[in-house]
Amino acid sequence: MLIKVFGCFPGRNLEGMKRSFLIFFLVLAGMLCGREAFAQGEQKAIIFSGVVVGGKTTERLPGATIFIVNAGRGTLAKSDGSFTIPVFPGDSIVFSYVGFKKQYHIVPRGYNSDIYSAIVALREDVVTLSGVTIYPYSTEEEFKKAFLALKLPDQADRDALAKSTDPDYINRLAAQMPNNAQTNYRYSMDQLMFGRESAANKGFATSFPFLNPFAWAKFIKSVKNGDLKQKDWSKELNATPRENITKQDFILPSPSEVEAAKKRSSE
Repeated sequence: MLIKVFGCFPGRNLEGMKRSFLIFFLVLAGMLCGREAFAQGEQKAIIFSGVVVGGKTTERLPGATIFIVNAGRGTLAKSDGSFTIPVFPGDSIVFSYVGFKKQYHIVPRGYNSDIYSAIVALREDVVTLSGVTIYPYSTEEEFKKAFLALKLPDQADRDALAKSTDPDYINRLAAQMPNNAQTNYRYSMDQLMFGRESAANKGFATSFPFLNPFAWAKFIKSVKNGDLKQKDWSKELNATPRENITKQDFILPSPSEVEAAKKRSSE
């Protein structure tokens, strides 16, 4: 009877078939869900207890999260890292803690005892972050000023090199440095040589160039060439060190000596 009716109305035949398949699937799903619920009701709950610790240090992790995926519920570990939660065989449990990777644990399906315990060791989740340098500059202008005033890494070496090659600094060091054995020997030998020469020339009369005709001829020639107008000799004369130079010419006076000199000049 149904076949004849569907054969007469092709459009209604297709719509009826869709409705029949939908009803069949709904009934099948209901039967499966009821069977699963009946099987779940037949299973006995297991008390799952244990401790959550860190993998390397075995340090207990208080407040760790224990979550049952199938049931959609969970709990937190106590202050000593221990926990107690009712589960069923085959349940998948997720353990998590800040700074550690998630750990999955499945209760064996064939487990028949009322108590199930385990020590769950979580592994550290190490993440290396790139270094960040914080500069105390509120505006771009302050950053530019600080950047221009920034000293190079070898600035201290540069300053030391400039100071050690300063002529004034070298002269002050030379004036402050005492004579060594070699310098004393050279000084004593010079004194002996100059003393011998002066003693040897005591019996001879010194020549007087004013009466020397060759000296007059050279003088007249230099006047004609204009050598007396040149001032190069003055530069060399000024560059020549004085004969009565002392250490005080290189050592800077102390503040007290400067004040004393000012008082003497004012008086």
